[in-house]
This record gives sequence, C-alpha cells and structure tokens, in this order.
Amino acid sequence: MSARNVARAVVLEPQQRAQLKSLSTSRSLPHDLVTRARVILMAADGVENIVIAERVGLSRLSVGKWRQRFAQYGIEGLHDELRSGRPRTIEDERIAKLVNQTLRSQPKNATHWTTRLIAKHSKISKSTVQRIWNVFGLRPHRHRAFKLSNDPFFIEKVRDIVGLYLNPPQNALVLCVDEKSQCQALERTQPVLPMGLGYVEGITHDYVRHGTTTLFAALNIASGEVIGKCQRQHRHQEFLKFLNHIDANVPKTLDLHLIMDNYASHKHPKVRSWLAQHPRYHVHFTPTYSSWLNQVERWFAVITQRAIRRGSFRSIKDLVSRIDQFVQHYNRNCRPFCWTATADSILAKLARLCIAISGTAH
Repeated sequence: MSARNVARAVVLEPQQRAQLKSLSTSRSLPHDLVTRARVILMAADGVENIVIAERVGLSRLSVGKWRQRFAQYGIEGLHDELRSGRPRTIEDERIAKLVNQTLRSQPKNATHWTTRLIAKHSKISKSTVQRIWNVFGLRPHRHRAFKLSNDPFFIEKVRDIVGLYLNPPQNALVLCVDEKSQCQALERTQPVLPMGLGYVEGITHDYVRHGTTTLFAALNIASGEVIGKCQRQHRHQEFLKFLNHIDANVPKTLDLHLIMDNYASHKHPKVRSWLAQHPRYHVHFTPTYSSWLNQVERWFAVITQRAIRRGSFRSIKDLVSRIDQFVQHYNRNCRPFCWTATADSILAKLARLCIAISGTAH
C-alpha cells in the first residue's frame, strides 16, 4: 500500500476529546456536526476510514475529508463554511421604511396591513414582505386582548394572592374557587367524522341546543385536585350549596383560604353571613378584571378543551355526566399547576404595559 493511501493519524488532547464527546451526543446540534464529531472520535481510536464510513453512513471520501479538515483547522473545521449566497437586492432604507410603515400606519379602509396590501403600496414583492416581517417578528393579522384593572387595592391584592401561591400557610388549604357558567349542551346534527391519516376530525357547524348548566369548581393548589359540582343556575343560592359541598369534602381540622373574584353572588349578604358562621374560611378577592390570577381559570380551559368544546350532548344530564366523569378521572391523575411569577415580576410587567399604552396616545 502506498503512503498516500494511509490516513493521517488523529491525536486528541483531553480537552478536544471531551468537547468532541459532547458534540457527538448532542440532541440539539445539527445532525451533520454530530456525525463529524463521531468520525473524529473513531479516527482517534484507530478505526479505519472504511469502517467509520459504514458506521456513520458516509462515504469513505467524506470521512477522509473531515479527518483532513480536523487536522488543518481543529474542531472549528468540522462546521460548515459560510456561503455568501445571492446579494441582497433591497436596500436597508427600503426595509426600514417598510417596517416603520407596518408599525406606524394602517391602510385606507382597513384595520391592518396584509402582505398583499403593503406589497402593492411599497412596490416590494409579497414573498419579500413576508420574509422581512418574519425576521422582525411582525404579525399585523394577529392581536392579543388585555384589560387593565382599575381596582384601587390592586397591588395589595396581587401580593396577597401570589403570596398564597408561593408560600401557602401551614395547616390550611388554599382553594381557587369560581363558576363556569353557560356550559351548553350542544348536540351536533350529524355524527362526528373520525380523524384519519391525512385529515382531521370533522364536526358539523350546526347543532341543537339542549340548555345550559353551571360548573362550580374549587382547585386545591397544593395537589391539583378539583371539587366540582354542576347546578342549573349561578345565583347566591347555588353558591351557598357549593360552599356546603366544599365544607363536607375537606378535613374539618384545616383552615381554608378561598381565592375568588368579585362576582355579586360571592358577596351576597347571605354568603357573608355563612362565612361569618364558619370562621375557618378566609376569603381573598382577586382585583377587578384580573381573573388570570385565579388558577381555577386555567383548569376551566383544560376541561373546555378536553371534554366540552368538541363534545355532542343529547341533554343537560348527558353534559353533566360527562363533566362529572372528567373530574373524577382528572383527580385520579391530578398534578398542581406550577406558579412561578412573583408579585414584583407581575407589577413590573404591568408597568411596561402601561408605558407602552401611554406611548400610543395621540
């Protein structure tokens, strides 16, 4: 065998070997880079090129190429070389003008720009507009709803409730309480088409209404367990029944801290009287327009997505039965929601939002 056919030996320093091992086992780096790291490690162990090629799925010439690149440039040589690509045809000034136009103006007779509208206005192709928007994270077709609280004790209530989440009291339960009203028993007019390979589940757009029910729920933030009860209405009478239901299903030796909103039935005189007669109950009201502080709202989203929205119910009784089944199954495998936001981080975020809103005033 001639000398030119003998592969150059690969000698690794301990630091290089450790770095290559890290690259070769990575699940986030590009697959090609991981493969090249494996090639160099096997080469350093004396494995022949033809054997390496079979193990990693490359040709023998490719294995030789990366061995040579490593010998010349080290680990940096295993990365792909930058390609120049086609030069840009749009000047920075035109890109800046397009971005500012998207952010600071709107088309005539429309609420927001579309790629076609702004492409026609700016004389830039639709596909180029889309690429620029993607780079700058611009999505004029989307919006996000918000509502700032005008509660004069907003800060105090936020600190109180977040304090319960992050540092719950001992020998007590913290329950997030609310009702999901107007749960509709909707029966689809035709059978559901099951999901298949290449197409999604199909449901008819029309339905028959069979009435509504109200789901009262109390979420235990420590365990994730839910106490639920469906009732026909959501007046203070039904809320009192639910409080009695809670009282019958929690240990008598524990204090209970109830987090709930300012709905009228929660503050009815008879409810206040019931709470006064049960001194182990401590109520913490969320600020106005701040239902996002109540963790049970997240659980309502879960049951809506998994059990209600896509269901077809022949009667209210059928809907209530399905809800009860879901709650029972959920409690057998429940886990608490992980609340990580501090009161300071929430207030800082709202401060930034207020600054952004004030900057939009004309």
